[in-house]
Amino acid sequence: MTQRVPGAAGMRGLRRGDTVALIAPSGPVPEHLVTQAVDAFTSWGLTVQVFDSVRARHPRRGYLAGTDEQRAADFEAAWTRDDVAAVVAARGGYGAQRMIDLVDWDAVAAAGPKPFAGSSDITALHAAIANRLGLPTVFATMPASTHFDATAAESLRTALFEPAATRTVQGPHARTLVKGAAQGPTIGGNLCLLAASAGTPEAQSAAGAIALLEDVGEDTYRIDRMLTQLLRSGWFDGVAGIALGSWSGCGEPAEIEELVLERLGPLEVPMVWELGFGHHVGALTVPLGVPCELDADAARLVINPAPARTDGT
Repeated sequence: MTQRVPGAAGMRGLRRGDTVALIAPSGPVPEHLVTQAVDAFTSWGLTVQVFDSVRARHPRRGYLAGTDEQRAADFEAAWTRDDVAAVVAARGGYGAQRMIDLVDWDAVAAAGPKPFAGSSDITALHAAIANRLGLPTVFATMPASTHFDATAAESLRTALFEPAATRTVQGPHARTLVKGAAQGPTIGGNLCLLAASAGTPEAQSAAGAIALLEDVGEDTYRIDRMLTQLLRSGWFDGVAGIALGSWSGCGEPAEIEELVLERLGPLEVPMVWELGFGHHVGALTVPLGVPCELDADAARLVINPAPARTDGT
C-alpha cells in the first residue's frame, strides 16, 4: 500500500461571501434536505452553488444520484472552478467508489487545494484526495443528513472557517479503552469503506497515524469481519493510536466494545471509545490528514493543524 502524506500547506479557511459547492458523489438527496443544507450555509454568510448531481437520479440505479459520469464531472467541476472556495458532499449512501476513476485528477491537482467535507460513503473520496493530492480533508456530518443538528452544524462551520485553529474533539460519551498518548496525522473514517478499499488505489496505511473508525447499521459479525480484513491486510501495521466513533444500529454497544478490544486491543496502542464523530445527532467534525494528539487517558483528541513556531513569537 502506498499513500501520500497529507499536509495543510496552502489551505485557507472560508470567509463570509465565499461560494461553497454542494455535490452528490454517492446517493440521491431528498429535496427538503437540499433546502436544509442551503439554509445552513446561507446562515453562515456563504453563497451555495447546488450542482446538478444533487437533484439527479440514475436512470436504472435508484440508490445513485445521477450517473457515475455526472457525479464525477460535478466533483471535478466544483473543485476546478475558481469561484468555489470549498466542496461539500450533500450526503453519503453509496456510489463514491464508482466515480473516482472517472475524475481527471491531474486537473483537480492543478486547481490547487481547497476544503472538502463529507463522511460515510465519502470516506472513499477522502482517501483518494489524500493519496492523489496529498491534502487534508474534513470528516463531518453532511448538511443534507438527518443527523445535521445545531451541534453538528457548528462543528462543521468551525472546521471550515478556522482550519488552522487548535481545538479539542471530545464527545459526551468518550472514555478510555486503552491508556496512553499518541501523536500523528488522522486517517480513516467509515469502517465499511476502509475495508472495501483494500486492494484499490484508495487503500491506505495507518502506520504512524491516529486511526478513526465508525460505522452504522452493521451486524457484529460484519464489524468483526471488516476489522479482521484490515488487520490481515496490514492496514493497522504501525498504527499510533485509535479513536472510535459511534456504532449506531450496530447491535449492543457492550458487545461491539468487547469485539473491538478483542481484535484491536493486542495492538497495544492508546484507544478511545465514542470520541464523538460518526452517524448520530450531534456528531463532531474531525479533520483527516492533520497532526493531532490522542490523549486516551483524558479520552480526547487534540487537533493541532498549525506547525509549532520556533522563533519565540
